[in-house]
Amino acid sequence: MARFIVVVVILVAIALLANKYLLGGGDAPPVNAKQAATAKDADAKSDEGAAEKAANEAEEGGPAPQLPPVDAEKEAAAEAVASADVETDIVQEAGVDPAGDALEDVKVVGEDVSKMLPAETVQLPDSSLTAGVPGEGDLQLEEVERWLADPKNHVVLKPELPLGLKAGEAEIKGLDENPLTRAKIELGRQLYFDPRLSSDVTISCASCHAPNHGFAADTRFGVGVGAQEGNRNSPVAYNRILSDAQFWDGRAASLEEQAKGPIANPIEMSNTHEACIECLRGMPGYVAQFKLVFEDGLTIDNVAKAIASFERTLVTGPAPWDYYQELDAFQQQYAADIEDLDALKEEDEELYNEYMALKKASEEHPISESAIRGGKLFFSEKAGCTACHLGANFTDEKYHNLGVGMDAAEPDLGRFVVTKVEADKGAFKTPTCRNVSQSAPYMHDGSQQTLEEVVEWYAKGGHPNQWLSEKVKKLDLTDQDKADLVAFMKEGLTGDLPKVAEDRLLPAAEAAKEKAEEELKEEKAEAKAA
Repeated sequence: MARFIVVVVILVAIALLANKYLLGGGDAPPVNAKQAATAKDADAKSDEGAAEKAANEAEEGGPAPQLPPVDAEKEAAAEAVASADVETDIVQEAGVDPAGDALEDVKVVGEDVSKMLPAETVQLPDSSLTAGVPGEGDLQLEEVERWLADPKNHVVLKPELPLGLKAGEAEIKGLDENPLTRAKIELGRQLYFDPRLSSDVTISCASCHAPNHGFAADTRFGVGVGAQEGNRNSPVAYNRILSDAQFWDGRAASLEEQAKGPIANPIEMSNTHEACIECLRGMPGYVAQFKLVFEDGLTIDNVAKAIASFERTLVTGPAPWDYYQELDAFQQQYAADIEDLDALKEEDEELYNEYMALKKASEEHPISESAIRGGKLFFSEKAGCTACHLGANFTDEKYHNLGVGMDAAEPDLGRFVVTKVEADKGAFKTPTCRNVSQSAPYMHDGSQQTLEEVVEWYAKGGHPNQWLSEKVKKLDLTDQDKADLVAFMKEGLTGDLPKVAEDRLLPAAEAAKEKAEEELKEEKAEAKAA
């Protein structure tokens, strides 16, 4: 019965929110007297299942999130919208009294709510999505429960990308299989920064993909549990929303696979998926979130889905080159019109205002003449950079042998290990050039410390080997050309990194238990004193 009341209350909230979305605050749908009477009936019996609710909560590993109480005004509104035309997976069996045992196992989860409410468009990057549950200090269970009880946190989000990246919006990956919601993103944020996913509680996803190191690491190789080093540099975690296959060799087919892999990798988090889930199950805050975000609750696949959802919101902001290109394209198209701005303002004020807005935006995101020359050179045949670094995210998402590391006695064969195709030997995925100045060192093996070294590598044509990509050729570049290319990457392609909250994590299970016991003692003392 208690669960039925929770269902009624959350459906009321959903109906109210749906009414707001769909009717724009207008008149409520007509009242269905029979449904309203049923809702009143259920309310009258709300206390009958309290004992059974407590027993069920204990059996399931912790209390289910509590919804805020419904006041009289909301109850009246609930009666007015009880018959709102909202799709739901919760179906009443014919001939079964809602007060009966048939509804005892009904659960309302985020995936249900997502189906009931219209999707919401969000512009990435959006710091509100990665700011954490509002509050200070360790994240407490009651804060999580209140936050999860708000239906807007379960609404499916349709992301739009910012200037520059927007040109690649059609390439967004993974949302059909794993839709974004605020609740899922927030759960992923907590997991991303939580070292308890590792075997010795020292390594989190952020250990190798840190916000203050361009969502990568400043070490040559990734460093895992017990200070173990891998043999590859940590790739950046931003703008992954435009990519399906992950890692330098593309061995993970999706962001979800990428998120799951390091947990069980012996030189990264060195855990097992089973042990990871057992650890998370010991924290009521995680149990509560997984219960309400995913229909099947806490599983390793859902851990991966949550982390991948958070990573898909890690999108870089527009860079100076993006603003410059917008302005330059306008100036070329309307060259004659902008020769006399006074006349343009008088004859076509709308076009004039558009030009002035583009000019202002570019001035607020300045780019040097050297960087502009470097950008034009980057896109020219002389430098040939766009043979691989093309598109909105400056990467073809393909694999190429640049000769890096191929002079070693036993070189890393990269993509070949995955495909077993001879031509893939020594080939690695093309990284994005956006914000590249913030993620040194470079190349798959971290062997090059600066962008100047990278440009020199390309200029000399890489290191010859039998699998060298045909796209790697010696370049006839002057010292000024090289300096301009570096300026373009440093100045022109550096936008704002997404802002994320690295704290606001759940306390250790022991700490949470001690806090709960302390609060219980205080409540008993207050009751006794009263």
